[in-house]
Amino acid sequence: MSTFRGVATVNLWADDVPAAAAWYTEVLGVEPYFVRPEPPERPAYVEFRVGDDLTELGIADRAWAGAAADRTTPAAAGGVVAHWCVDDLEGTYQRLLDLGASPHDPPTVRGEGFVTASVVDPFGNVLGVMRNAHFEAMHART
Repeated sequence: MSTFRGVATVNLWADDVPAAAAWYTEVLGVEPYFVRPEPPERPAYVEFRVGDDLTELGIADRAWAGAAADRTTPAAAGGVVAHWCVDDLEGTYQRLLDLGASPHDPPTVRGEGFVTASVVDPFGNVLGVMRNAHFEAMHART
């Protein structure tokens, strides 16, 4: 059984990532620490570190949203996906499906040590799970 260890990343979608990054910079009082692609290209993903645990708040181009981009389907439930860091992403994803959740976004390698997946729980909520190299390094078990 996989242990849920904490929120690793909260992802938001935006049609205009630079405008969203500017707005969140104002709201949070900090600049994003991670921007891809890097300037002078137009950013498609930015990430901030927020709070005492430096939780990641990512803003991604809505074109990457997969099922979430189609607002007419049940798979589009929610808008913000909180990804819980888990030790066994594929096993946890399958267990959630076995317990009655519906697929939302299948396990997807995001690069640089990150893999995400999400389901719609039986109550209509999106639940994200993630392998997150940064979270794991920060919370290394001794």
